[in-house]
Amino acid sequence: MKRPGIVFLDADTLGEVNGLYQLTKLGNLTVYQSTPHEQRIERVHGREIIISNKVIIDKEVMDACPTLKLICIAATGMNNVDLDYASQKGITVKNVAGYSTESVVQHTFSMLFYLMSNMRYYDDFVKQHKYADSLLFTHHGRPFQELAGKKYGIIGMGIIGKRIAAVAQAFGAEVYYYSASQKNLDTGYRRVSLNELLSECDIISIHCPLTDSTRDLIGYEQLRKMKKEALLINAGRGGIVNESDLAWALNESLIGGAGLDVLLKEPPDASNPLFHVSHPEKLLITPHIAWASVESRERLMEGIIANISAYLQKQ
Repeated sequence: MKRPGIVFLDADTLGEVNGLYQLTKLGNLTVYQSTPHEQRIERVHGREIIISNKVIIDKEVMDACPTLKLICIAATGMNNVDLDYASQKGITVKNVAGYSTESVVQHTFSMLFYLMSNMRYYDDFVKQHKYADSLLFTHHGRPFQELAGKKYGIIGMGIIGKRIAAVAQAFGAEVYYYSASQKNLDTGYRRVSLNELLSECDIISIHCPLTDSTRDLIGYEQLRKMKKEALLINAGRGGIVNESDLAWALNESLIGGAGLDVLLKEPPDASNPLFHVSHPEKLLITPHIAWASVESRERLMEGIIANISAYLQKQ
């Protein structure tokens, strides 16, 4: 049986991960660390199987590459592939679902506790030798509170949202949620309107996809409804929170702080208003890494290998 041609178009998006070259057992593998938009066709041409995280695979690519039979998305989200046209062309498209749940949950709470416990302030206090110069064994410069007893609001009660709820509950928080899609309603947690979630909850974290109904879901008017000490975490998608409005709200101290792992444009422009807030200690931004624990990326690679193996077994 002829070995299929396999090309990974943007391997840099996975970083160093075990299992990448196990793909060589399945076919003739070519790996590109990244692929510019204008080089997509030449790199896909003649291959049967492609792997892509963010490279756009659209009608233009599919029409120009008649040997293409399987598109493996190195992610859960499938918005970089024209799924309808792939179906028309008889091209199979496979993603990997659920691989990053535990990583995203852990990162969400890492961001929350960093902000909630004023970790930046206390770390600076020690490293700037202020603690060494103190007469006390402790320091109470920035008060912090416990998660136990707080109201934790979740926007998006899918697989990740439910794990967030379970962890928040384990810490003693009372869980509320808002469903933008009106799905996943039988959860055992208290479902409320968006307005009630915003006004009642001490912490709000976002774990829903970016859709027409969630774009700019959280803007200035919504942020005004939140408690003054409330914390907002976005581990869903950039674009759900309006970044200019969030910067405005932080500058006016409308909320206690925010943690973002996702931005509208990634990487962001230096002109992004979030880089110029007057109280940067109230804002934590990480470079879209919530999904990317070592274990998560290994599970993703295992899922890609399994998808290719299943396809080949049917040939």
